[in-house]
Amino acid sequence: MSIKAIAEAIKKYPKIIIHRHVRPDPDAYGSQAGLAEMIKASFPDKNILITGEEEPSLHFFARMDSVPDEAYQGALVIVCDTANQARIDDQRYKDGDLLIKIDHHPEVDRYGDIQWVDTSASSTCEMIYHLYTQWNEELFTLNEQAARLIYGGIVGDTGRFLFPSTTHRTLTYAAELVNYEFDRPALYNELYKTPVKVAKLKGYVLQNFTVTKAGCSTVALPKRVLEDFEVTASETSMLVGLLGDIEGVMAWAFFVEEDNIIRVRLRSKGPVINEIAANHDGGGHPMAAGASASSWEETEEISRELEEVCMNYKN
Repeated sequence: MSIKAIAEAIKKYPKIIIHRHVRPDPDAYGSQAGLAEMIKASFPDKNILITGEEEPSLHFFARMDSVPDEAYQGALVIVCDTANQARIDDQRYKDGDLLIKIDHHPEVDRYGDIQWVDTSASSTCEMIYHLYTQWNEELFTLNEQAARLIYGGIVGDTGRFLFPSTTHRTLTYAAELVNYEFDRPALYNELYKTPVKVAKLKGYVLQNFTVTKAGCSTVALPKRVLEDFEVTASETSMLVGLLGDIEGVMAWAFFVEEDNIIRVRLRSKGPVINEIAANHDGGGHPMAAGASASSWEETEEISRELEEVCMNYKN
């Protein structure tokens, strides 16, 4: 079984390097750093490193290590929360001795010597805690720092337990995690605080979104708008759930222009939208996915596809 094989590999290797996906969210940081803290607490003599580009908005979660190339020699490499190899942050993940994939997204790439993919899990952080529950008496120890990271990732990926991915197991694990003495109010404050410039962009979004009779909503954020509000493309992720609060909206898309691509963030309250993402160099969950568009003309095509799935769902 993959869980057993993962536990045995963690026990065996003295050096472990943990990766996650590019443009990380709380689940990516939480699963990567939470697993690292759990292993450190369980095996103080092991060398545990986490790698990837720093995301300043998530510095309250963890900071990345500086990992030299030679560290990969003889190392166990674990990739968390990443469905496909192209999205793995730090492409040296192939340079270790053994590769493990732990993820809750629908499978895009089969990679790694050991794979554990559980699409029924609300988050990869939920999977990390499940790993702990299966081996806590024989192998693993969980400390307050690991509990904070894992809990934060679960909260982030379930939208504070509002998303349909939240299950009885999710809530059970969350209830167990809050028994650890980390500062939950401080964690929530960091997760959901909104910079003034992003709050002003929120006003722009609410003034410029469109919505059709079928419940399809879109908003475009070209580079000139981001520059006017001094907001980065990654910071717009704070607003992705905004249109879901509007009456009549069933599925929605944010089109965010970066240097040479238009980032597409898709969300839904019913219609399946990850197939649309797959048509446009992306993927994800049935109700939450991401894609890329090479032009504004392609965003119009995505909008038409989103309208079609909304109409089919409504009928």
